[in-house]
Amino acid sequence: MAIRLEDKKAIVAEVNETAGGALSVVLADYRGITSGDMTKLRAKARAEQVRLKVVRNNLAKLAIVGTEYECIRDVLVGPTILAFSMEDPGAAARLLKDFAKEKEAFNIKGLAVGGELMGADQIDRLAKLPTRHEALTMLAAVTQAPITKLARTLNEIPSKVTRAVAAVRDQKQDAA
Repeated sequence: MAIRLEDKKAIVAEVNETAGGALSVVLADYRGITSGDMTKLRAKARAEQVRLKVVRNNLAKLAIVGTEYECIRDVLVGPTILAFSMEDPGAAARLLKDFAKEKEAFNIKGLAVGGELMGADQIDRLAKLPTRHEALTMLAAVTQAPITKLARTLNEIPSKVTRAVAAVRDQKQDAA
């Protein structure tokens, strides 16, 4: 079915806007995936703040011009789904990696972060990045550790004095 020029321009603008605000993009070949499975994938993607786009390759190539994802031009061959991570760089990678485990027909083609194209074998690098919440938790633990250690050290001084006085008392009682 032919798409009108105005619709093509709208698609290109929408994908360009999404790519402009995305932290990473993962590309996958979706041949052999049923529409029901795609619906489930889209629902999971919405929950994870991942935007899935199925766009004709020539329109996708036009849409990524001027964004940091121009590096994916060569990967845009055949049926391709674009998964843009909007809040967490690893969200799309985790989502599509898990989906690919469930569906053998679903193949990850590549991914891009910060203008660098990576192969499908690098999906674990991106998928294993901590989420924003996990990263903040780690940061809080690292910043809290010195304060906790200082508090334990300061608490230990009165405890040592008390133990020393008790030892002297016990020693005098034994001597008497």
